[in-house]
Amino acid sequence: MNTVIKHTNPENTVDQNLTARTIVARTRGTTRGPITRLVSPSDLGELIKPFVFLDYGLVPPTKNKLFGMHPHSGIATLSLPVSGAIFYQDTAGDQGVVKTGGLEWMKAGNGVWHDGGVWGDLPLELFQLWVALPQHDENSPAQSQNIDPADIPVVGPVAVLLGQYQGATSPIEFTAGVNYYHVQLQDGEVWHYQPESGQTVAWLSLYKGNLAGPDAINKGEIVVFEETEQAITVFAKGATSFVFGAAIPHPHPLVKGAYSVHTNRQALIQGEQEIQRIGQQLRVQGLI
Repeated sequence: MNTVIKHTNPENTVDQNLTARTIVARTRGTTRGPITRLVSPSDLGELIKPFVFLDYGLVPPTKNKLFGMHPHSGIATLSLPVSGAIFYQDTAGDQGVVKTGGLEWMKAGNGVWHDGGVWGDLPLELFQLWVALPQHDENSPAQSQNIDPADIPVVGPVAVLLGQYQGATSPIEFTAGVNYYHVQLQDGEVWHYQPESGQTVAWLSLYKGNLAGPDAINKGEIVVFEETEQAITVFAKGATSFVFGAAIPHPHPLVKGAYSVHTNRQALIQGEQEIQRIGQQLRVQGLI
């Protein structure tokens, strides 16, 4: 059962019997300009796959593109503006503005190019996640989805971005057993997550406040929990916000290209060929 309760322990600790699941890795990532790369497929992505990439950004208002038009295949990207808004466009035929608390879901599949940046005059705070697609879906047609904040189910402190939580289900259709949440706790609240059957992958990226548990988790850190089905319990020290992922492990190797992750070499070659084909069209159109 996943619950949130008010904690009254004046020493700001949590019963160790509830928090036996230990942290096996932690990092603050690598920061370049306004973007901090917390996970990539060549480091923590190997530990927490199907979650293979995570960026956190705090970007001032600018008319410049955030990354420039670039391709992907074999993965899906999920962009969450925590504050501010994102404009985007892609070669799947979609473009628009993602509001604060909304989502842009881009299933790259066999290949897609996309771009985006800050919309409006407010700074943009965001997370962008990559998830590896299952083998049957990694070379499927690209799909794009702009999800309004009102359409994202919220249960207590948990916004359900992918998967399900206490009977609430994300509007994004994706592989069963993969959950991704945006969690916001008040000072003194305890959040308890009991993994689903087979969910041995779990991680947490904290961007506001601090957490206590079996070990302290500090603002700016991403932590990876040991691979078990034990529950995770954390205690908020101050107003606290984080993204959290749990999943059944991705059963395939991460076969990597420059912007792509596939389950095997042949699937990667197919995706990269489609990326090149789309890229040639974009060059003819003067878009890259």
